Amino acid sequence: AVVSTQSTGETDLVIEAIVENMAVKHRLFQELDEVAPEAVIFASNTSSLPIGEIASVTNRKDRFGGLHFFNPVPIMKLLEIVKTPELSDSTLDQLKAFGKAMGKASVVCSDTPGFIVNRLLVPNLAEAVRMLERDVASPEDIDTAMKLGAGHPMGPLQLADYVGLDTILFILQGWNEKYPEVDLFQVPVTLEKLVADGKLGVKSGQGFYKY
Repeated sequence: AVVSTQSTGETDLVIEAIVENMAVKHRLFQELDEVAPEAVIFASNTSSLPIGEIASVTNRKDRFGGLHFFNPVPIMKLLEIVKTPELSDSTLDQLKAFGKAMGKASVVCSDTPGFIVNRLLVPNLAEAVRMLERDVASPEDIDTAMKLGAGHPMGPLQLADYVGLDTILFILQGWNEKYPEVDLFQVPVTLEKLVADGKLGVKSGQGFYKY
């Protein structure tokens, strides 16, 4: 990344939204931390990596939080604000004010794997895959049951196809590596096979369904 003192000196908040790779994020924030004025707040838009670990390479851990937007950003109103133990109250207030100014409905959560939405959503999608592996029901019946029985607008397997099976696999693998004792973070074999076969969901034309 090319970062200039001028560009960071003219802003109050820097939001990172680059590849989900800790080493790459660390390199970027080390560079930013060297050139950005002390008062500048840093935030990451990561959906699965620990904010505290990203912030660890900077000297402004009290001014480093998570701002997790949802796609498509202009349409989706939710904004997850992620606070680490080091985040100051004043920084949290400023992040809340930023979200309000954007017209977002902000929720605050601690720095836990997946924050709120993905922490609940991804294990749910993985369990739907495990149900398929156990031959509990067909993909269509699993999805229909959750749409009509739980009021979900989209079934879990259809949603997995929409999100991208490679994305879900990446998140689960990262969580499983860091927290191998958590059963909910175990990676379904079917998910691994589909991704290995290039069946990534809607974007590749096939996943649990054909498109």
